[in-house]
Amino acid sequence: MLKRDTKLKGKMTISETINQIIKEFNQFDDWMDKYNYLIEMGRSVPLIDDSRKTDSNLITGCQSRVWLSSEYKDGLIYFTADSDAVITKGIAFLLIRVFSGHTPSEIIEAETTFLDLIGLKEHLSPTRSNGLLSMVKQIKLYAFAYQIKEKNS
Repeated sequence: MLKRDTKLKGKMTISETINQIIKEFNQFDDWMDKYNYLIEMGRSVPLIDDSRKTDSNLITGCQSRVWLSSEYKDGLIYFTADSDAVITKGIAFLLIRVFSGHTPSEIIEAETTFLDLIGLKEHLSPTRSNGLLSMVKQIKLYAFAYQIKEKNS
């Protein structure tokens, strides 16, 4: 089992987290190992409260059912998710790991090319790939909404 590196001094930036994820995925030569790693990560996803498993938090365009919820606290956005598919939980965890705990502008400005660099998009089925893009889009939409709300406060 692969150990994820953890940074002890303060919160990691989005770029630092992305670089760490790329490094983790590059340790695997076989895509089945990468899938297993995603499934393992899915067991760590901060689960959404059952009360938030609503149609409004359901991601459209996913092969499986995926709920994504956000909370805005002290200028930072925190995400929780759940899915009825283990691989999708892993993908959700990967995105939450990158984006949760950051400001709306950090999330909006963040690049998502790491998904190509780790080979995720090319090794997912078309419907899972669409679901991944839908999750990223929803995360960015939450960030835009909180940014507008913040400016109007």
